[in-house]
Amino acid sequence: MSSSLPGNLGSVSTTGGPNLQEYVLQGTILDQSAEALVHRLRALCDNVDQGLETFRDHEMVFALHTGGQTNNQVMLRARRSLDQADSPWQLRYLGQTDLSDKSRAVTVRSYLDALTSDTLPAFLNDIGFRLDHEFVAKGHMFRKGKMKVLVSKLFKFQKPNDLQNLEAMTSSRLVELSVVAPSGSENIADDMKVFAEQLKPLVSMDKV
Repeated sequence: MSSSLPGNLGSVSTTGGPNLQEYVLQGTILDQSAEALVHRLRALCDNVDQGLETFRDHEMVFALHTGGQTNNQVMLRARRSLDQADSPWQLRYLGQTDLSDKSRAVTVRSYLDALTSDTLPAFLNDIGFRLDHEFVAKGHMFRKGKMKVLVSKLFKFQKPNDLQNLEAMTSSRLVELSVVAPSGSENIADDMKVFAEQLKPLVSMDKV
């Protein structure tokens, strides 16, 4: 079955508040091994009784330069499902990775998100943001408790706005394990590492 909201949002209906953080592990797997990973996830995860949950999302990444150097910029992500014509845009801000504790087993960053109207890309352009890059992500979404697992194939546009002619970026797929939770939920990292161990040797999940 298909998700009615973008893959990075899933069935979550609430917006991210100022005290939320995203805990992340990522890995990659070759296309020819992806089916074996999907079977493993079906055995481990909760949302498979009614069939596989799929997504096909368009993501646009906008940048606002705030100084003279190119690395001094604010990035916002606009994402929506391509499976339903009236699906809302999801606006996300992902903060800088928290590097204060190098002993952490997962990536931790601040997280804000909100559902918006169809005019989001035009609005971002109007206030000074410029499109940095865009892509289409297709794949499967799994859930295990609070954890969400995305197995995504990423595609780039051969021509602007042409969704019929997409080109695969690589011969592999991105695997992302994430949890959005209140700041200070340190036990989540342990749960994520335990789950990630169950995906070996198919894929090794690491902090970014």
